[in-house]
Amino acid sequence: MRHTLAIIGAVGALLVGMPVWAQEPAQGQTAAERFEKLSPEQKEALRAKLREFKALPKEEQERIRGNLQRLRNLPPEERERLRANLREFQRLSPEERKLLRERFKDFRNMDPERKAELRKRMREYLRAHPERREQMMENMRRWRQMSPEQRQELRERMRERRRR
Repeated sequence: MRHTLAIIGAVGALLVGMPVWAQEPAQGQTAAERFEKLSPEQKEALRAKLREFKALPKEEQERIRGNLQRLRNLPPEERERLRANLREFQRLSPEERKLLRERFKDFRNMDPERKAELRKRMREYLRAHPERREQMMENMRRWRQMSPEQRQELRERMRERRRR
């Protein structure tokens, strides 16, 4: 699973960080022509990820191919939303990424009824309290602007507040 996340993260990073090949292919432009436009560093990163991908079990390769096909079939605005989410993920610290992965894993392992209930409750909450959604987004913006030291200080204050 961790390997898969790393590959998906790398693919996401490549999608975000390598706009030349992430763009829709120009009329008549082949994959080889797009590859030639990459920098040597980008080419080597792509080759390394390809080697890593080929070392995965066939089932995992098929799952990833399916995910990439679904990505290609998304409407452009949905693909852009996904790229924006990946950019946000890349801005997180390694500890925050780890925590997010753990929470996502916990969520994936929940029974379907519990997942559906959590999704429903979140949608209802955000629908009933649009101002809370805006506040949440503002808090996330401020969090991203903090230094690691400021984030740690805030975490400690929050833990202290919970103990009281």
